[in-house]
Amino acid sequence: MKSVHLATCFEENRIEAGCDEAGRGCLAGPVFAAAVILPNDFPLEILNDSKKLSQKQRESARVEIEAKALAWGVARVEAEEIDRINILNASILAMHLALDMLSVRPEFILVDGNRFKDYNKIRHACMIKGDGRFASIAAASILAKTHRDEFMESLSVEYPVYEWNKNKGYPTQRHIGIIEQYGQTIWHRKTFIVKKQLILDL
Repeated sequence: MKSVHLATCFEENRIEAGCDEAGRGCLAGPVFAAAVILPNDFPLEILNDSKKLSQKQRESARVEIEAKALAWGVARVEAEEIDRINILNASILAMHLALDMLSVRPEFILVDGNRFKDYNKIRHACMIKGDGRFASIAAASILAKTHRDEFMESLSVEYPVYEWNKNKGYPTQRHIGIIEQYGQTIWHRKTFIVKKQLILDL
């Protein structure tokens, strides 16, 4: 794996938690989020934006993160709730739920992207492409991605026709075609399907 330079912190001498989500653009399945607090001596060479790692690299990094992080949490928000409150709010909610799971209280929160809501009066900063800039966010992106992929693969056993073990719920042309042929499931995001259908009908 090509090594990248990731900052170990945004502010010195503070307990920082990195947050990221996975599955925001999917047509099916929950949105997952992770929060991670890393020790100063964590092996940074295994980290990168999860999208730039192979599945094997992500799975290997996940083992290291879960074993060596000072604290970590992974949470999800279901499709029904995504439809009710919209994907942005659902993504932020999932991050808050992941932060709730941390066994160590952070003093600062680093968030991938440009939107977040205050969490328990803890200061935070949003970082565009933060998963490629900060180690804690990269670790969170890896946990969110691997946990979500694992969940979608388990769902695929019950719903094999939708091929979620391959597309993970993302709007591939084949996945869209399968939905058109077989309809939606309880795991599909109804508001996303409507928007996608409007695009297809144009």
